[in-house]
Amino acid sequence: MCPLPQESSYTAKLPRAVFCDEVPSEGNLQSDWGGNPIFAFPPNRDTLGGTAYFIVGNKGNILIDCPAWDQINQDFLRSHGGVRYLFLTHRGAIGKTAEIQQALSCEVLIQEQEAYLLPGLALTTFGIDFTLNSTAQLIWTPGHSPGSSCLYYHDQGGVLFSGRHLLPNQQGEPVPLRTTKTFHWLRQINSVKLLLERFTPKTLQYICPGGNTGFLRGKRVIDNAYERLASFKE
Repeated sequence: MCPLPQESSYTAKLPRAVFCDEVPSEGNLQSDWGGNPIFAFPPNRDTLGGTAYFIVGNKGNILIDCPAWDQINQDFLRSHGGVRYLFLTHRGAIGKTAEIQQALSCEVLIQEQEAYLLPGLALTTFGIDFTLNSTAQLIWTPGHSPGSSCLYYHDQGGVLFSGRHLLPNQQGEPVPLRTTKTFHWLRQINSVKLLLERFTPKTLQYICPGGNTGFLRGKRVIDNAYERLASFKE
């Protein structure tokens, strides 16, 4: 991973390719970015500074959590073929879900315990896990919130989109963070242990956190993810 290049205040609002140095320009939204299919959106005030991600794939594009619903992001998503699935990692990532579903006719997925927060919307809910397609799987990781969940993406050596379940601390290490809003700390710790049992250093190489991305200090992902997560001490 390499440092973020300096850019104008306008281009800073655009999504960025996670595994690429390029920054999209207003007239180049349809670039394939050299085969890098994962994009990160700027932090969204509607989700208390949350970072949303977008996976472009032949099995259907996946939006992970809600980005700011402005014209730049709307144009970007449409230029890449729209959104088939919108997956919400936790209740705090709901943002403008209703507006996004209405505009893009996407399927909204959320863990069953938090579905009540989206009355009137057509939802797909799941319990412990859910296979979205051959490259993506949803995993229930309760603790931060009752329905906190992650998305595992098989490509790129294994990428875990962790929402607020795992965030970088001030040293950039992936950790569960205990706050006044944490639903159940012991369950969150158990969720970390289950992830370590589920994956290996070969199947989990990156974590894309849903917040605290400033602590990555120019990087866009947490690399060597399994080893660094395994070193976490309560």
